[in-house]
Amino acid sequence: MITHVLVANRGEIARRVFATARRMGLSTTAVFSDTDASAPHVTEADVAVRLPGDTPGETYLRAERLVQAARSTGADTVHPGYGFLSENAAFAQAVSDAGLRWVGPPVQAIESMGSKVEAKKLMADAGVPVLPELNPEAVTESDLPVLVKASAGGGGRGMRVVRTLAELPEQLDAARREAESAFGDPTVFCERYLETGRHIEVQVLADAHGTVWALGERECSIQRRHQKVVEEAPSPLVERIGPRMRERLFASARLAASAIGYEGAGTVEFLADERGEFFFLEMNTRLQVEHPVTENTTGVDLVRLQLQIADGHALPAEPPASRGHSIEVRLYAEDPAHDWRPQSGTLERIEFDDTAAEFAVLSSPGVRLDSGFAGGDAVSIHYDPMLAKVISFGESREEAARLLSASLARAEIHGLITNRDLLVRVLRHPAFLAGDTDTAFFDRHGLQALSRPLATDDTADLAAVAAAMAAAAENRLTARANARIPSGWRNLPSVPQTKTYTCGDREIEVSYLAKRTGVEVADHPGLALVEATPTRVVLDVPGEHGPVRRSFAIARYGDRVHVDSPLGPVALARAPRFTDPADLVTEGSLLAPMPGKVIRLAAAVGDRVTAGQPILWLEAMKMEHTVASPADGVLGELDVVAGQQVEVGTVLAVVDTPDTEENA
Repeated sequence: MITHVLVANRGEIARRVFATARRMGLSTTAVFSDTDASAPHVTEADVAVRLPGDTPGETYLRAERLVQAARSTGADTVHPGYGFLSENAAFAQAVSDAGLRWVGPPVQAIESMGSKVEAKKLMADAGVPVLPELNPEAVTESDLPVLVKASAGGGGRGMRVVRTLAELPEQLDAARREAESAFGDPTVFCERYLETGRHIEVQVLADAHGTVWALGERECSIQRRHQKVVEEAPSPLVERIGPRMRERLFASARLAASAIGYEGAGTVEFLADERGEFFFLEMNTRLQVEHPVTENTTGVDLVRLQLQIADGHALPAEPPASRGHSIEVRLYAEDPAHDWRPQSGTLERIEFDDTAAEFAVLSSPGVRLDSGFAGGDAVSIHYDPMLAKVISFGESREEAARLLSASLARAEIHGLITNRDLLVRVLRHPAFLAGDTDTAFFDRHGLQALSRPLATDDTADLAAVAAAMAAAAENRLTARANARIPSGWRNLPSVPQTKTYTCGDREIEVSYLAKRTGVEVADHPGLALVEATPTRVVLDVPGEHGPVRRSFAIARYGDRVHVDSPLGPVALARAPRFTDPADLVTEGSLLAPMPGKVIRLAAAVGDRVTAGQPILWLEAMKMEHTVASPADGVLGELDVVAGQQVEVGTVLAVVDTPDTEENA
């Protein structure tokens, strides 16, 4: 009987498994890298074991260290979570050989699906519709466009869309490097790329007694870099096509699971078109990131069922019926407007309102939060930048979308750029609400438009006023003399006080003057200050039909200020009064957009380069990022070498353009 579970993973998924284990009365063991030493999943476990090192290759991908951790803490069971070694047959075998219980399918089933190349052949033989696999060395012009995929993994790692034969070799090499870094296996293959389509997957559960469930379908079509961003159950496409498509999907999924003698929780993924035809993509022999939407719409705890199946329990003959609608979004530390650039550093604050339950199956309309981070945690360059999964449940799809967008918009997320505003805009977009959610969603509706800040320029201006009033209140509280005199008070006429902030590429100057009758703010006629503390400001804002009272929450972290209100979140930076000449950067400099390792150089000093031409590549958060020339010119400086680790803002190179040469 299972009594003590080690989770061979980190972050949100480890916390998710621990939550169910506690509800089942089981003891828990966490493992952690040096980077994760103070992470929430470590402190929540009954016992934790250090895996020396920082990178996945040094820590979470070391099977022998994970098995030893289980032995040293008395764990009798290993849950692999998702990612890392969760679909590694050798790890599953090592766990079993050590006399530990494996929460997952049999080793042979993992091996059958572990190679996507072999899996497709097996599914085709079983009668499941598939897209034919293409040999990368034999791709022709008529096959284009093709999708390069990592055979051993998923999550978008190692995936590349190739539209010309000329770029195929380079993209194959890049995909192999990413696959090796993320999964320890560089094998890749190609398949025909469908420009538009629906990503539909079926949750399966199977016990050791012959029962196989198809526990509802999910749609995960809105993706970036072939990674899912929005997931929901049931699928809008399947709902539109009707019961016949659902029956065929479920039958194919059960057939796939039965063909390999599957046990435990797994997911069979398909690519579908608007007519309801579908093709097998892959089978994930583990729990999926998006499993909460299935939990909410069926009322079952999938981790509980995983543990029960691993303990030999039998499933009921029929799965529970579905109810309502659930939507999940992945909150990432990334900048969608700049090619989804991942962010790292300190997550100062991540707070959702009181309606957000943690790691709970929702039985009534509401919002659930699954996160591996808390305020003050560092987001590392070594791991995926997902901060949280935010999941809603409603009686209808419209209610689920409304609940989720409102919760995201109200959340206080400070310290890093995230995709929060994009997620809210997607959830409120007419096309999304109509169920038009194929894989080309971002291309069709414009990434720049979707990633615009929720707060307008007018809102940012008001936020800057609130920040200035909060700063003045802070000054009064910390003043060593005359602390009870209003900020800026004079007994003779005086000039206004001024504070300057930057918001994105805008500079906002707040000029205000304290008078006996209140505070006058330049360029804001009729604006009245009602209340000001260092953390909360209330303003009466003039409107067409009279003043409207608005409250603003203020949080400061050094020179950075976050202002939250129902009008939208605003991130400001207090501009320095004086500029240090040492902080000036040479025009044409290429700065590191994130911490990372330089893995390749594509140019040398003296080379003539063109705008958009790659100069070098950085590896960060398990993916490659191109650093390109900002303009036509000559590469005047190259300050890094391959293999060098750099911090954000490091000058990597300098491109001399005709303009810079004239100004020299």
